[in-house]
Amino acid sequence: MAGIAVIGAGMGALAAAARLAVAGHRVTVYERTETYGGAVRRFERDGFAFDTGPGLLPLPAVYRDLFVKTGKEPLENRVELVQVDPAARHVFADGTEVSLPNASRAGVVAALDEALGAGAGQRWGDFLVRAREAWDRTRRPLLEEPLWPNWPVLAEREPYPALPHKRLLRTRRAGTLAEIGAWELRDPRLAALLESHALAYGLDPRTAPASAAVLPYMEHAFGVWYVRGGLRELARAVYERCVARRVEFVFGTEVAGIVEKDGRVAGVEFAGGGTADAEYVVAGAAPGTPSGFDAGAVPRGEGAVPPRRDMPSRLTVLLALRGGRPEGTAHRTVVHALDREAEWDGLFGTASGPAATAPTVTVLRPGDPSLVPDSAHETVTLTATVPAGRTAGGSAAAGQESAEALAERMITAAARAVPGLRDRLLWHEVRTPADIERETGAKGGAVPAPALASAGGRLLHPANSTRTEGLYTVGGWSHPGGGLPHAGMSGALVAGLVVEGPEFRGSQ
Repeated sequence: MAGIAVIGAGMGALAAAARLAVAGHRVTVYERTETYGGAVRRFERDGFAFDTGPGLLPLPAVYRDLFVKTGKEPLENRVELVQVDPAARHVFADGTEVSLPNASRAGVVAALDEALGAGAGQRWGDFLVRAREAWDRTRRPLLEEPLWPNWPVLAEREPYPALPHKRLLRTRRAGTLAEIGAWELRDPRLAALLESHALAYGLDPRTAPASAAVLPYMEHAFGVWYVRGGLRELARAVYERCVARRVEFVFGTEVAGIVEKDGRVAGVEFAGGGTADAEYVVAGAAPGTPSGFDAGAVPRGEGAVPPRRDMPSRLTVLLALRGGRPEGTAHRTVVHALDREAEWDGLFGTASGPAATAPTVTVLRPGDPSLVPDSAHETVTLTATVPAGRTAGGSAAAGQESAEALAERMITAAARAVPGLRDRLLWHEVRTPADIERETGAKGGAVPAPALASAGGRLLHPANSTRTEGLYTVGGWSHPGGGLPHAGMSGALVAGLVVEGPEFRGSQ
């Protein structure tokens, strides 16, 4: 039995803590804020409740596995999972709409053919077949195994089997997501559908590798799920599982550094003074925090690529509406930007802030009675990708003014999908990158993306192991990257490395 200090109470850290405690270790979690869950939080006002982080759960099998492995109990005993159907409704720039069934290739093909014209569904279905091949080639090394020193193999090899494309008497293959859309899907609406999956994670479709095709494939193959009561209920369930396994939590305590002795971790040092001994340290802190690996306190794994520094953030607008949610309303609607190129330039170009046009907006309308004061009201959450830190402006007042202006454009965009939205609006609350930074510690409110193959390794994340013996990293800022499923996977990888040692090769 070893004493283990876990820095941070984000979802990856909680997953690691629960698994390590079940393995017989004494685990203490030090969290600088007063609650658990990292970015998975809740905002409440006037009887309305909203998720302020992720609103949907892909790959619930990750958390099902966690609950089975830490208590031989189904996740569904602790939270109510609801499969979202349709998986998403899309409103394109030209006004075309399509609702895509959840986890049904035949249903998706039929829906696209009906909405976009004959052949559109087949092209998307054929793309998903190729995306599955990329998934099969990368699933294990990217998600189920630690990042080994031979990571350049993942960096150099493009796993997506792009179709040959003749261009100017030359045969080329798509190397980016935008090229897949232009050369293989051949419809701006299908291209926008594909690119929206990259934008949701802050990836520029013009530079995101073709391997990013796994993002829509994951959603298609494994479905999209909602946790009744909001995703905060999942965080609560994982926290309670940790408590049940006698994990100790110390909230309101910031770790400022790692204590080393003879080249091995020996404990943690607190910002307010003092230290705590530990035989192992699992660091879930974000870059920019005193204990974050980007600050040097947690060295990167030998030979691992450096973390990305251009990760965008999110702006979220919480809407309280009078009037109940109409029957048959889609849980999620993606309202695509009217000008895709302008949106990309604002996000990823040299502009000083988001584009003046409305960005791509994700509209969540959960229809969950537990989130509203009564059936005569509705909660709606709007989310858009924005540059990390740039909506903060030159001052707090300027930053709030910039955020409010963008929020107004987002509400205008959402009105294309929600009839009478402004007439029903009681109040709205704007959540900026500054709020994400305050809650997670990530500089500029940056949000990490999942690890992806190829692209020279720039979309990989630092390894869970480090050059300091006994020191590991966990969560979205380390392998295998951001997103709720990936955070849970990082917890499983770290627990395996601690329990089984360097010979651990991941789940079988």
